Amino acid sequence: MTALRVLIADDEVLLSAGLARLLNDAGMEVVAQVASADRIVPEVAALAPDVAICDVQMPPGGTDDGLRAAITVRRDHPGTAVLVLSNFLEERYPLDLIGDDASGVGYLLKARIGDVDSFLDAVRRVAAGGSALDPEVVARMVGRRRPDDPLQRLTPRERDVLALMAEGLSNQGIAAALDVTPAAVEKHVTGLFHKLGLGAEPHQHRRVTAVLTLLRAS
Repeated sequence: MTALRVLIADDEVLLSAGLARLLNDAGMEVVAQVASADRIVPEVAALAPDVAICDVQMPPGGTDDGLRAAITVRRDHPGTAVLVLSNFLEERYPLDLIGDDASGVGYLLKARIGDVDSFLDAVRRVAAGGSALDPEVVARMVGRRRPDDPLQRLTPRERDVLALMAEGLSNQGIAAALDVTPAAVEKHVTGLFHKLGLGAEPHQHRRVTAVLTLLRAS
């Protein structure tokens, strides 16, 4: 199996070095490390990595430069998945990043890196075209309610399943998290697809659309 090729964009030298070591030890290939957001898009264009891991706040502006570069990568280089890391939960950031396509994208708080297995799983998941949203981000979104919220049609358990789906878990992963059987999860997934009007698309596309429904309802 070909090793995943990863670009790291972070101006924190120790964190960048630590990420590179972590990824290399996991059998991935770090093809570049950049410390300024204005290098992200050119390096992606030149190297075509499988995944670009980008910090939100980077030089040269020190605001959301890394996020904006990640959005450009998603638009102009769809073959490269994007995983954005942030020190803080700014609600508009994941919404701006994901836009209308929750495939091959992740948004995690940097505190999650300490859970090495989960972090590496998130990298592999977005590389495979899935999504990986931080549980804290998802919890904030699920907690929101509007009068026309389509999620109101879901049972509490179906909302739990959708939240874990948004984090990027498979049905088996959701079953383990909720301590239920995979068959029970499949039943809940089928139910929430039906209630959200997602009937004709392939299964994976419906999962992505369901996640987008969650985000838009926020």
